[in-house]
Amino acid sequence: KYFFFLLTGKYFKNFSKDPANNLGLIRIANDGKKAHLMWGYTDGGSFTSEIVMHLGAHKQRLKQDPKHKIVVHAHPTYTIAMTHIHTWDEIEFTKTLWRMCTECIVIFPEGVAVLPWMVSSSASIGLASAEKFKDFRVLVWALHGCTVTGTSMDEAFGLLETVEKGAQIYINIANNNMRSGIDDEMLKDVVKAFDLTLKEGWL
Repeated sequence: KYFFFLLTGKYFKNFSKDPANNLGLIRIANDGKKAHLMWGYTDGGSFTSEIVMHLGAHKQRLKQDPKHKIVVHAHPTYTIAMTHIHTWDEIEFTKTLWRMCTECIVIFPEGVAVLPWMVSSSASIGLASAEKFKDFRVLVWALHGCTVTGTSMDEAFGLLETVEKGAQIYINIANNNMRSGIDDEMLKDVVKAFDLTLKEGWL
């Protein structure tokens, strides 16, 4: 299969200015052991250091939906900050985000996966991430960042932005004496209204 990958050390904001220097088209060999550069990386660089995670995510998500071709890894500020003050329990982390604004449970009803801190760019975190993507489209790496998947760039970035929005609201109100909020009954009403499917026992 062919994949577009960001060049390690490069930034999304520079794609449109110089695509051949910031992106690369690679082909994974049939034996799965080699990656051949087909186009790009004109300054001689290499693909993202998180390639094991990206390929693992692609493998798992394509099994769920052959149109699920986008994997975006980023370092959203509020999502990272949330992992500093919130438990890393997936159910609790997810429910906190769901309670921040009604949009959250609608956009990611299957919840958010969370991995405890691990050394980035390693095969270990890549393989652990791949396992999570069997059941989730959102994966938070504690104290590091977030990876989302989707059928288009719009869908993936929309998902990332919604998680970040929920985390931002949480950070802004976490130390305040809250007088109201979204409770479980409200969430159940949203599930019913939008005909959402949640994991058993998560609400």
